[in-house]
This record gives sequence, C-alpha cells and structure tokens, in this order.
Amino acid sequence: MSRTKAVWAQLVPMPGDALVALAQSYEAAGVDGVWAPQMFGAPFSTLAAVAPATRSIKLGTGIALAFVRSPLETACSAIDLDLISQGRVVLGLGSSAQSQIEGSFGSPYGKPLSHMREILGMIRAIVARGHTGELERLEGEYHTLDLSHFRLLHPPVRFAIPIVLPAVFQKACAQAAEIADGLLGHPLWNDAWIAREVIANVKAGLDRGGRARGDFTLNLSIFTAIASDRREAIEDCRATVAYYSQSPQYLRYFQEIGFGREAAAIQDAFAKGDHAAMAAACPDAMVESIAVVGTVDEVRARVARRAEHADAITPVIPHYGLSADKSAAYTQRIADTFYE
Repeated sequence: MSRTKAVWAQLVPMPGDALVALAQSYEAAGVDGVWAPQMFGAPFSTLAAVAPATRSIKLGTGIALAFVRSPLETACSAIDLDLISQGRVVLGLGSSAQSQIEGSFGSPYGKPLSHMREILGMIRAIVARGHTGELERLEGEYHTLDLSHFRLLHPPVRFAIPIVLPAVFQKACAQAAEIADGLLGHPLWNDAWIAREVIANVKAGLDRGGRARGDFTLNLSIFTAIASDRREAIEDCRATVAYYSQSPQYLRYFQEIGFGREAAAIQDAFAKGDHAAMAAACPDAMVESIAVVGTVDEVRARVARRAEHADAITPVIPHYGLSADKSAAYTQRIADTFYE
C-alpha cells in the first residue's frame, strides 16, 4: 500500500530466534520502527536482542515505565541500547496507572506531570554529559543523584536521544508537546477525542515551549482488527477494550467520550475479578468507537481519518482472549494492509 504516514509495529517478548526473525521481517517490509512495551516485559532486553540483527529500523521503548527505575538506570539503558543499535533508539517513557506503579512495582508515583518533567531533565543531562564527569549532583523533588564519582566509559553515540511520552488526558498531551520529542497516542483514544482534545493541546504545548510542529512527532497507537466478518472483529476486540478500560484513573476519559457508565461497570467487574462481566459491560458501540474494525478498505479509510493530523501510526492487534492462530491472522492482515 502507498503510505503517507510512517508505520510502526509492536514487539513482545518471545524466544530469541522468533524475535529476531520478526524484527527482520518488519525491517524488510519497510516498517519505520518497533515499540517494545513494558506491559509484556522489560522493553530494553527485547530491543537489545534485535538490535544487532537489524540495520535501519528504529527501536522504541513503547512504553518503559519511568517511575519504577532510577533516571540514571534509564539513561544508561538507553545509552547502551543506542550504542548496540548505532543510534536507532527512541526512548518512550510513561507514568502508567498509580495503582500499578505503587502496587505492583512498589515505587513512588507522586504528581505524574512534575515527576516526568524531572526525570526527562535528568536523563537528558546524563545522555549529554554523563561521559564528562561534570554532572556532580542532580537534585529534584523526587530524585537526588550524586554523580560526583560517576562517569560513562565512552561518549554516547548521540548526545540527545529522542524521548517520546504517552498520554491519555489533555495536560499530558500538552506536556509532551512542550518538553518531549514526540507523543505516542493511547490506543483508547477515539476519533472525536483526537480531533477535539489532542490536536488543540499539542498546539498549546508547542506554543508554550516555543517549538514548531516539525520539531515534534505524533504517533497514534490503534487497536486494529481486519476481517471480512465485522461481527467477528468486534467480538475479538471486546476483551481488549474492556481490559484497557479497567483503570479508575481513566474513568474521566470515558465520561468525556460518552461511555462513563459502561467504563464504571467494567471497573467494578474488574475489582471483583469477573472478566466475563467486564466483557459483557463493554457494548459494541464502545468497541467500535475505540478499535478500528472491518474489511481492508474500511480499516484503511478509518485509519486515514483518525491519523489525519498524525505523523505516524502503530496498528496493533487486540491482545486479550485471542487464540494463537487468530493473533497470527490479524497480525498478518495488518502487515498486508499497512506495510510496504
């Protein structure tokens, strides 16, 4: 298919031979980059496994959890991966849900916007000057790093590694546009939210940072299910949309797009551990508002509308509740439709 947008794919942990073969197939197909998300495992190890086996494809942590590791650890991981890949890293950093960061990881969450701003500043300082011995001490509200005896063994491949932030809500969109190199849109976003909230807040953030639109990349992650049977595609997306809707932190988003009552029911079912009730509380209209489903032509047209103001897209299959055969089939249809 002729492309006007950059297209990215997703890599999840798997045996090494299969992981390398998949990354190489993406590169051969003209995919611009791959994201390795923290949800399915620590992203740096997955990307390090494919870096020596590829030559041009960008390698993105999409998204590494920023608050669960020291800014120094994150910076060093990015620097090392950039060396292994010879300058192909895109460092995606996210805050995730407070319940996950404090509960599952036992790490402080704080105020996510100010916490993220602090971490970005420290990472950028370490990447730029960590080899010089000049940093001495980096102090913030959440982290104090004594780097007076720290020094990288070699200069980095690049003195500035691109940093991409994710977002659900308006303020996070604006902050990404103000301080980061890009924004990876949440797959829960629907067309109306992007048109009404995302574009305006990206502009506000760019204006606040005194930056041009060309200095910033908007990449939209989109749940995509291509099938001749629309009913089948909707059913196959339902569990994924329901799972991603379960965080109470996202309830305001669903209220603003017209599915507040449904999201509240899903979150109540999740709290009770009732996965069947979660899916039952997620109606067709909610699935179709968020996921792009249908035939090849229908999906192409709808993705084009959704991505009108974006620079790149990341079509991803619905992950939850699918057989291995169905996952492979949906993955192949995305490749046939969106990759060269």
